[in-house]
Amino acid sequence: MEKNRIKALITLLDDPNQEIFDSVESELMKAEVEIVPELEKAWEEHPEGVFQHRIENIIHSLQFRDVKKRFRAWVAFNGEDLLTGAWLVAKYQYPELTFEEVDEAISNLRKDVWLELNEHLTALEKARILNHILFDVHGFSRNNSNFLSPQNSFICDVLDTRKGNPISLSIIYSVIANRLGLPVYGVNLPKNFILAYMDHPDSLLTQNSGDESSVLFYINPINKGAVLGRKEIEHFIKQQKLEPRDSYFEPCSNLDIIRRVLNNLVLGYEHTGQLVKIEEIRELISIMDEH
Repeated sequence: MEKNRIKALITLLDDPNQEIFDSVESELMKAEVEIVPELEKAWEEHPEGVFQHRIENIIHSLQFRDVKKRFRAWVAFNGEDLLTGAWLVAKYQYPELTFEEVDEAISNLRKDVWLELNEHLTALEKARILNHILFDVHGFSRNNSNFLSPQNSFICDVLDTRKGNPISLSIIYSVIANRLGLPVYGVNLPKNFILAYMDHPDSLLTQNSGDESSVLFYINPINKGAVLGRKEIEHFIKQQKLEPRDSYFEPCSNLDIIRRVLNNLVLGYEHTGQLVKIEEIRELISIMDEH
């Protein structure tokens, strides 16, 4: 859509005639998210309440549509990159957030770990180094003061505040580990979320073979990366009165991880009574259901 046409349409957004407004809004919604800067400029220049409110709604609709489009493409590729999925969830709340910003923060953490690693270390020693850098040096921890806060599910907030929930901390841990060539993947354990350190990078491909030995040990990110064995997981499952399942011991897919992030967001928004956001997050979940 031409810039002059966009500007002309924007000037009509304060028209009191509902039919005219509906027509203008419909035309603007045919454009791509790239028109948002023009809308934001108009918002700043016209402080009138109704005009600003209408622009805000159109901006949000365009940005949310863009997130859904990107998210649908990510899901279609089976959630190939976990960090991209986490970024898209955060982009829902922070539309201006770029992947490069999140990627740079992760890369800086990866570099700090890489400087301490060498090829002669055992898997357990490598995990301890990762734990030390993330939890001791950088101070990542569970957000105990506001555990249900939606911010705990947005990776940019977690990278900034160093506070998160089990799954957001696990995502950061796993992405960094994978970039260092360490086979660490998320395990979709109910009422918690942990990580599995596999015996070989390719063992994830055969995780459903029933071979328990493919997992060397488990890692609990909300307890400073405490290393756990299978018996500890079995005890936890029994303690929570859950029926044992193979999926509680094996790595899950990136799609499963992001679905759980979205479910946590629904719970967080229910806690704060943000009904519109609940419905929008459910729209993202429905995209996964369609897949």
